[in-house]
Amino acid sequence: MPDAFFEPDGDRFRATELTRGPWDPDAQHAGPPSGLIAREIERLEGPGDDRAPAARVGRITIEVLRSVPIAPVAVSASVVKPGRRVELCEASLSDERGEVMRATAWRLRTNPVELPADGPVIEDSQPRGPEAGEPGDFFPTGEDTGYHTAMEYRFVRGGFLEAGPATVWMRMRVPLVAGEEPTPLQRVMVAADSGNGVSAALDWRRYLFINVDLSVHLHREPEGEWVCLDALTLPEPTGLGLSDTLLRDERGRIGRAAQTLLVDKRA
Repeated sequence: MPDAFFEPDGDRFRATELTRGPWDPDAQHAGPPSGLIAREIERLEGPGDDRAPAARVGRITIEVLRSVPIAPVAVSASVVKPGRRVELCEASLSDERGEVMRATAWRLRTNPVELPADGPVIEDSQPRGPEAGEPGDFFPTGEDTGYHTAMEYRFVRGGFLEAGPATVWMRMRVPLVAGEEPTPLQRVMVAADSGNGVSAALDWRRYLFINVDLSVHLHREPEGEWVCLDALTLPEPTGLGLSDTLLRDERGRIGRAAQTLLVDKRA
């Protein structure tokens, strides 16, 4: 059994079977490679050697160009619009056939800001923590090992086998890259692509959902290992759909994720 989603292999990363998604035994779930792209963006140097004040990703959008094979992949990233306070980054993930994912991300400089004590109050009911959730049965994939076994799930509402909105706590059982501790951003990206998977509005045995992108907005970094997905999938009779996911940690809101979906009947 592998002990990470990816293993370093020279200037590439070898995807292990823990990256396997539920729909194709030879293709990765989009979460782990999205995390790998985020890792590359985080490792970019800023305008100065000391990168002070620190820069954090406020928004990252992943474009899924085709299925990501369970095979060695290469990742690259660059700053395409440098700036003293904000900078736009681009990244790409490729296999031997070419590009399979590309991304853009905004990194913003962080500085202490004194905010008014009587600022806006957001009325939001924080779901119970992961200790109060239930594991829930994953839908049959035909495989004993994959993303579904590399992640831990605790459902507060809904479930994989229940159509409709869901609230689930997720955490990685293994590192993203062997020998490395995942960063907060990496933990979010590995989990966030599951928004549609946990909240499918239609029977997955009769309908398919193809997400072509993943956009994650974060107003603060998550704390701890658990990431909560409060997800809703909205299919339309036109064949378009949207998965809308509120992201939380055990302290409260951290941001939001969205996925554009193609919805269709299975053949």
